[in-house]
Parts: sequence; structure tokens; C-alpha cells
Amino acid sequence: MNIKDRARKILGSMHDYSVEELKEALIKLDVQKSEAEAWLEAPGLRPYYRKLLYADERVELLAMNWADIECAPHDHGASTGWIQVLSGATRHTVFQVEKGHLPEALFTEIKKEGVLLYAPQHGVHKMGREGINPLITLHLYSPPIRGMKVYDLKKCAACIVSSDCGAWWPEETRQKIKEINLKNFT
Repeated sequence: MNIKDRARKILGSMHDYSVEELKEALIKLDVQKSEAEAWLEAPGLRPYYRKLLYADERVELLAMNWADIECAPHDHGASTGWIQVLSGATRHTVFQVEKGHLPEALFTEIKKEGVLLYAPQHGVHKMGREGINPLITLHLYSPPIRGMKVYDLKKCAACIVSSDCGAWWPEETRQKIKEINLKNFT
């Protein structure tokens, strides 16, 4: 059974979308690097290329292939979920955010193949490839991400982006749902 069929069977039959149930579903999917790679393309000038593998009104599953560029600090709106490192290693930075201010980095850690990272509702983080080995990740969120906030630390700004924009400052005006000026902590 291919990855999309397994996703439809496992994710489509979920009744509870709790943090633990999402984690169990991701593990049960048992996605291998080679399966995800078959759906991915080169990221080009963006931090990653993403491919939606499954979505319904309650959950979405995405595979991502990372370039040698970190994504911008961002949250996942009202969504919560898990990120699985399928290959390579990621440099993962978690931020603290006070309303109206720029995010402040709390810590950075390196997470290697096989690790699951929790993505809490409204939690702000950024990721990037660590080292030279290809980084491929699998992401499971509930509900599907809407209202993601992306931060630009140099511009002292944040932007709520459309669902077709990734964790980078929008390139197209239509992808900017709302731009927000922020204050620096200093």
C-alpha cells in the first residue's frame, strides 16, 4: 500500500485528533525516506519544497525536502502536530513570543533522522538543514494549517500568510493576509 493510500486509511478513519493520537498515527504511517522522496522536487530558492500527501477537514500530511536555507520563524496558527525527520538532520530553534514583540530565541537543537518534534498550537520555531546530508521531513497537523504567522526579524514585522505560502516572507501580495509591525525587545 503506498503512502497516500495508507494516509487515507489511517488518517481518514481517525476519531480523536489529540496530540497523542496524532503522534500514534504518524508512527503507524511508517513512512520511509524513499516513499517521501518519490513525491518531492528540488526546493529551488525557497527553504523547502512541500508536497501535500493527504488532507481532509481535520488533518493534513505533508512531506518536505529542504534546501540549505533556514525557514523564517513561524507558528502553525491554531494547528498542532508532529514533525518527523525522515533523513538527515535539522537545526531546530524554538522561540518565545510576547504579544506585539519580535520572537526571542530560547534554544537551538540538532535533531537527527527518526526523531519526532512536537509543534504546539501557536508555538514559534524555525528549521533548517544541518550538515550536507539531504533533509526530508514529514509533517502531520490538525486542523490543517490556516492563519500561519511568519516573522521577519530584520523588518520587525510578522505576516499572516495564505495557505499556499510556506514559512517564508510572502513573495506575492495575495499571500499576505495581514502584515503586523512589531517591537524589538531591546
